[in-house]
This record gives sequence, structure tokens and C-alpha cells, in this order.
Amino acid sequence: MSIAHGGDMAAAEARFGKPAENGLAGEWLDLSTGINPQPYPFLPPDAAAWLRLPQQAELDGLIAAAAARYGVADPACVVAAAGSQSVLQWLPRLVLPTQVTVLGPTYGEYAPTWRAGGHSVTTVRALDGATNATIVVLANPNNPDGHRYPPEILLQLAEGLQARGGWLIVDEAFADADPEISLAAHAGKPGLILLRSLGKFYGLAGLRLGFALAPAEFAARLAAAMGPWAVSGPALAIGTQALNDAAWAGETRQRLALASARLAGLLRQHGLTLVGGTALFQLASHPEAAKLYEHLGRHGILVRAFEAEPHWLRFGLPAARDAARLDAALAAFAP
Repeated sequence: MSIAHGGDMAAAEARFGKPAENGLAGEWLDLSTGINPQPYPFLPPDAAAWLRLPQQAELDGLIAAAAARYGVADPACVVAAAGSQSVLQWLPRLVLPTQVTVLGPTYGEYAPTWRAGGHSVTTVRALDGATNATIVVLANPNNPDGHRYPPEILLQLAEGLQARGGWLIVDEAFADADPEISLAAHAGKPGLILLRSLGKFYGLAGLRLGFALAPAEFAARLAAAMGPWAVSGPALAIGTQALNDAAWAGETRQRLALASARLAGLLRQHGLTLVGGTALFQLASHPEAAKLYEHLGRHGILVRAFEAEPHWLRFGLPAARDAARLDAALAAFAP
């Protein structure tokens, strides 16, 4: 069974038609993914990045930039990959089949990826339900509800899992906007693997660039498993630019915080109840969520619905120029 993800515009058009075909001006407003609507303004890579194989010196530069940006003391603990999803696909193959607990509801790829690797997987809603696991997988902040786990609690959990030969795997895809909750400063600690990505905060989901932060010995195993040229030359160049730009990161955190607060206020104004969120999305509840989803779709606005939680809708941040369009569509909803 395929897993539903945000950003499937072909499916949206098949269901609702193109916005222009419905008498609406403009294209789709995609709020289904939680991606920064103002991506990092990178300079185009040199032509050589497209014409030759990626160079080791370029990979080393990217690794150094990632270690500096995330606060990792030893660059040997950083592995670059074609997106954090690539790392997720590899991790179950590098450990013997065991009991895996996923903290949910969360990103839909965790559980099936570990099951496909031969592991026994259970999903629980609280950390105290993970006492029998060898491997625990969670997102911090969590997607889709934005739940935050205190770093000290996660470090204690990692220590307990490591003592019995296990791992804590934390996906920090949304932590760039909330760096104080990141465990990256503890990268290299036995029993702890972290995932980072340039897709969300940097708005570069199509670049397919992510990282694993892990003990150096395991990081080397992961890099060897992925093989040479795991990251494209253009991704090496653009990723290094983005990660080295501390000023942009600081300004973007402030801008996203304000935009997220405005989105939360807009949703409340139109009768939605906030369930949680991050700087890049808000999760809201509405008794007529299914009808509201359809209504927004007919207005060319795609949000994220959840089959298992039918009252939930997740709204990514609209760009400033699109906020009025969302406001008008919500105001026009009559259940």
C-alpha cells in the first residue's frame, strides 16, 4: 500500500482540476508539505558540478559545513545522503532484526521501512510505551503535531537503549527552526542516531540532501553502504552554500516564527482549533475537516488530511503574497 505524502500535485489536479479550470486565477497553493515557502537563495553551481563526478574535496567541504552548522564536534560523525529518506531506507539493513518502537502518530515512512527490513515494529503514543524496544524511532519536533521531546529525556532514553545494544533514532527534520531541542551537540554518543535535512527549513526539498549524525564507526558503515557519489555535485555545492550562511539561518528563524504565529491566528479566526505545530506548519482540528479539505481543494489550495485522524488538517506556511488567498477561502467556507 502506498503511503500518502504532501505535495502530490498530480493527484490534487486529478481530484479537483487545475485552479484556472475552476474559474480561479493563479496556480495551486500547496500548503500540504511544511516546506519553507521562501527557499534559500543559492547561487547556481559552476558548470563543472553538472559535468563531472562529485569530488571528495567537495564532499569534505559539505561535511565540514554541516558539522559547523549543527554543532557536531567531530565531522567523522556526519554522513551526507540523498535526503534523510535515503538514510531511513538504509538503517534497517545495517542492524540485525529486532523490536522497533515508533512514537506516533508521526511520519508515515518510519514503520513500513523498518518492517521491510525484517524488524518487528509497534507504534505507541508515549515514551513509556517503548520500554521493551531495542530501537526507538521518533521525530523531534514531531510531524504532524509538533510535539517536542526535552533533550535530557531523549539522552536518558538513548543511554538505556545503548546499554542493551539498541539505538535511539531521532528525525530532526524540523529542528533547524528550533535548534535548542536538537541533540546534534551530542552526535557521536553511543546509541544515538540523528537525521537532518535541507528540505524543510531551507526550502530545498527537491535538492534531496540530508545527513545522518552518528557514532563515527557506524557513520563509516553507513557511508560505505551507500557507496560512492551518494550526493550529487550540484547538491554538494548548494548545500555547502546554505549551511555556511549563518546570517540567513538566523533571519529565517525570526521570519518563520512570526509567519507561523500569523497562520495560527488566522486559523483560530476562522473557527479551527489548534492541535500543535512548528515554525513551518500548524495542525488544526475542525468538526467538518473533510468538507473543509474539499472546499479548499476546489479553491486551489491543498492542505494535508489524515485518514487516521479525520478531524485534523495540517497547514503549511503560505508565502506572504498567498496569505490573503487562504484567508478568503477560509472565510468562504460554509459547512
